[in-house]
Order: sequence, then C-alpha cells, then structure tokens
Amino acid sequence: MRKITKIAVLTSGGDAPGMNPCIRAVVRTAIYNKLEVVGIRQGYQGLIDNNMYEMNTRSVSNILNLGGTILKTARCLPFRTDEGMETAYNNIKAQGIDGIVVIGGDGTFTGALRFSQRFPDIAVMGVPGTIDNDLYGSTYTLGFDTATNTVIEAIDKIRDTADAHDRLFFIEVMGRDSGAIALRAGISCGAEAILLPERATAIDDLIESLKAGQFNKKSSSIVIVAEGDKSGGVYDLAERVRGQVKFYDIKVTILGHLQRGGSPSAFDRILGSRLGFAAVNALIAGKSQMMVGLEANHIKLTTLEEALTQHQFKLEDDLMQMSEILSI
Repeated sequence: MRKITKIAVLTSGGDAPGMNPCIRAVVRTAIYNKLEVVGIRQGYQGLIDNNMYEMNTRSVSNILNLGGTILKTARCLPFRTDEGMETAYNNIKAQGIDGIVVIGGDGTFTGALRFSQRFPDIAVMGVPGTIDNDLYGSTYTLGFDTATNTVIEAIDKIRDTADAHDRLFFIEVMGRDSGAIALRAGISCGAEAILLPERATAIDDLIESLKAGQFNKKSSSIVIVAEGDKSGGVYDLAERVRGQVKFYDIKVTILGHLQRGGSPSAFDRILGSRLGFAAVNALIAGKSQMMVGLEANHIKLTTLEEALTQHQFKLEDDLMQMSEILSI
C-alpha cells in the first residue's frame, strides 16, 4: 500500500454547483488525517504553470453556499501532450505531492487516467462534477440537482408569459449527450413535449400533439429541447413547427450557462461533502485510478476506465413513459 502524506485537489472542465462543498470536504478530511493539502488553481493548467498553494481548514471557510469553484477551472490543451504531462509531473514531484483528487467530468477523467497510467507513482481519485449527470458509476453527479432546479425555476417563469400571451415556447436546456436535465425539468414543469438525445424526435407527432393541445383548449405550450437532440437545433425546430402550427405565437429561449451557476442545493452540498470525504479516504486506503460515486445511497468506487467507457447514465423507463402520458 502506497503511503500518502500530501494530496492536491483541482477542479477541471465546466464548473458545477457542489464543487466547493467537495473541495471543503477534501481539505478538512485530509487535515483531520494528518495530511498536507495543496490547492491547484485553473485545473490542469495550474499543474503545468505550478499555480498551487497550501490549504488549511480556514482556506475553505464559508464556501458551502458558493456556486462555481474557488480553485477556478479551465480547459487545458497542453495537458493532452506528453510535454505538458511531463511538466505537470515534475511540478507535482517538486511539491512532494503523493495523490490528487480531480473534480470534473469525462474530459477531466480522461486526462487523469492518462496521467496516472504514465506516472503511476501519483495516486489519482476522481469525483464526478458535471451538471449533465452522464458518468457511469454514480446515480447523481455533482451539480445535476442544482442545475435541474435552476431550469425548473426559469421554466416556471416563462410559463407565466406563455399563458399571458397564448405562446408556444421552445426552451433549450443543457445536455449534449444526456437528456437527464430535460426529462426531469419537463416532467416537473408539465412540458407538452420533451426532446432528448436518447430518442428520435418525430416532428409530425410533435405537431399533432401541439394541435391536440390547442383543441383541448391549452392556453400555452412548453417544449423542452435538450441541446443534444437530433432534430437539427432548437431554432430550426421552431421554424418547422411555425409553418404548420398557426394558433400559437412561437418563441425560443436558450437557458445556456444560466444553468451552471447559483448556490448549490442541499442535495449537492451533501453529495459534494460525501464524495470529497470518500475520495480522501480512498487515497489513504491505497486506491488509485478510480472514481467515487453514489449508487443506492451508498458510496461506490468505479475505475476511471469504466466510468469513461461503460454506458452512460440511462434515463429511467418510467420517467420516459410518464413524460408522454402526463402531458395530454
């Protein structure tokens, strides 16, 4: 079993609510176990630039309620090269770091796995931090719950305007490869249709559904579109419907990066704390090249390779069925 005396923590890729509670748990769990802790700014770019600083228990005071990440984040192309990884490794060794906790999504884990395979003397533990909820090995990823609630709040407000003006709103939400946010937000907000990357969109069926809604005297309609839907883009979709649905004033809203920000929900604060705590304990136990996740409300370790290559989070069949039945 490798001896861990000093660890580092970084956040990489897109920010997600819950990253700060996770950083806090990593730092304080490490210090409780008599380990030194280093914070790395700007993700993998910070490893290359040697942008690191010593952290203590007060370094993470009053951050539980903060969105984003106090360590900042960045996408780092140089880290994908052998030269970049070599520079990062030399900086890590110079700091006396034995293990790293990386918080991020699939791109972050890809870099972590390649780095650890090349330099196995540095233990690496991943924490799934992505609002898309699309990593194998954890039922929920950090930020997903907060992002979904942010989307729901926004759609509820848009519904008020839709009702006031007899409008049809096409609302695009994040989810390049996963419709998890779109599906849950659509059910929670009573959307008339939910377009997902996981299933093909039949435009004719969508149009007939909207016409049926008008026949049943619906005063407004909301269609949720995940950004990864294969229908050709939300604006193109709206134009195709506009040509055949004349009774609604059709509008398009793209929520965009609004979904990433905001104070983390109670669920994400607790999840971040649990995963950060588990990540440090896994490193102490001699684990490496793994991800800590939550399944059936229990912490589970999954290899980074599995997390990246196994089938991504599968949308629940009952929710898929409900989304159609409850919208009539």
